[in-house]
Amino acid sequence: MNLDLSGKNALVGGSSRGIGKAAAIALAELGANVTLLARNAEALGEISLALPNTLEQKHDFIAADFSDPEDLKKKVKALLLKKPIHILINNTGGPKGGPITDAGTDEFTNAFRNHVVCNQILAGLVLPGMEKAGYGRIINVISTSVKQPIPGLGVSNTIRGAVASWAKTLAGEVGKHGVTVNNVLPGFTATERLAEIITFRANKQGKTEAEIKQGMEASVPMGRFADASEIANAIAFLSSPAAAYINGINVPVDGGRTKSL
Repeated sequence: MNLDLSGKNALVGGSSRGIGKAAAIALAELGANVTLLARNAEALGEISLALPNTLEQKHDFIAADFSDPEDLKKKVKALLLKKPIHILINNTGGPKGGPITDAGTDEFTNAFRNHVVCNQILAGLVLPGMEKAGYGRIINVISTSVKQPIPGLGVSNTIRGAVASWAKTLAGEVGKHGVTVNNVLPGFTATERLAEIITFRANKQGKTEAEIKQGMEASVPMGRFADASEIANAIAFLSSPAAAYINGINVPVDGGRTKSL
């Protein structure tokens, strides 16, 4: 099985922490040159220096905020003047929790910009290089909510579904160029994002965080939360040559929690 990413350049969103950081590490372990992308320049600098590295690999980073798409576009264009991108990991922080009936229209607008619009910008920028190389992987880290809405995440459920449909449409258009587009759907994963959700639910339900955590773990057949590295392993596989004929699908990595095929 060919998992070698030597000579491939990856751009990984949300890579200052959590699943994005774990994905950057996994891709670097397979030989990719990784460009980290997130807001915190200091954290990105430290992580880029700590990534697995051989003499042939070179890692770097871009500090950009998805709330400013034009700045993001400018910085990624500058990167592409230096090298093409073969692997794009679209991953950014999700909208805040809460019932959909409590959400303001600005929450939907902001989330759509940060996820769908920025994904479109990044894909549009990197696709010419992927098509020229005959090799491209676009992987969107979204949520199991595209299969089964998650209570209390109204805006996120809506926007994640939009990203999934965007990805499926794109997959049908670019596959002929050797480019695949897939979605990874993490289940409950031990990240700062999950900790925020647990705190929100505890406050909303008048329970302790330990009680909320226990209930969430009990809903997973494997009885535990995922480690971010376990989600990253699926991302890394889909980025590899071995996954060349996997295109336009949703891959739940949730310990069996989603109650649908």
